[in-house]
Amino acid sequence: MKKYPSMHDLIDDSAEARDYYDGLPDYVRDQISQRAQNVNSFESLRDYAENLLRGDD
Repeated sequence: MKKYPSMHDLIDDSAEARDYYDGLPDYVRDQISQRAQNVNSFESLRDYAENLLRGDD
């Protein structure tokens, strides 16, 4: 698993991560962007998004 300095580096480098991020609801992207320094891999991006989406139930 490749680690990146921040989420911005991740989505700049990984089309898969960028497509996933772009497909998320706005409020989830906003929450993730506020903690971009803590998102350093596609797995952490997906895990964080899934945790936020779980709150929608």
